[in-house]
Amino acid sequence: METTPHEAKHPRELVHVPVSVSERKGLLDKSAAAGIPAMPLLGKLPLRRLIPQNLHSVLDYQGALTVAGVGLLSGVGAARTAGLVLGGSGVGVALFTDYRLSFKKLIPIEVHEVIDYVWSAAVIAAPFLFGYSRRGRLATWVQAFVGVSTIAASLVTDYRAQRGVQWRKGLKTDLGPVNG
Repeated sequence: METTPHEAKHPRELVHVPVSVSERKGLLDKSAAAGIPAMPLLGKLPLRRLIPQNLHSVLDYQGALTVAGVGLLSGVGAARTAGLVLGGSGVGVALFTDYRLSFKKLIPIEVHEVIDYVWSAAVIAAPFLFGYSRRGRLATWVQAFVGVSTIAASLVTDYRAQRGVQWRKGLKTDLGPVNG
């Protein structure tokens, strides 16, 4: 029996998955249909890959809209402005990230992961940096909760790209088999 040598595919090349497989699990899908695994950030992050990318995508929109909403409901001008800017930027990043629930796939998933950590830190710090932590206590508590929960979720998200968008060509982007 003769075998043919296996040709190495580009790490970000999409694999055809039958429709029946890709529609089977919905938001909790961790199969090949869920996308291309992201390279670990700093070689270490995420710590575990427990939250599927699709569920994390929904949480991105929910967190950003919550930050914007609590800012709008606040009676403090600085809280309103910070909430709208941070919430709008969160929704904007989600809309343009290379994952299934986005409008246009422009931001690589590895860059999105970094933005998740930076955005979360900014959401936590905003009430203290802009001086509304005492006057806008509800906004402060909600924004801190969203920031901390986004960091926690990011530490255990199975980041996956949909198309393999890269800003620079020639980067290694496939981490190989993923352990649960």
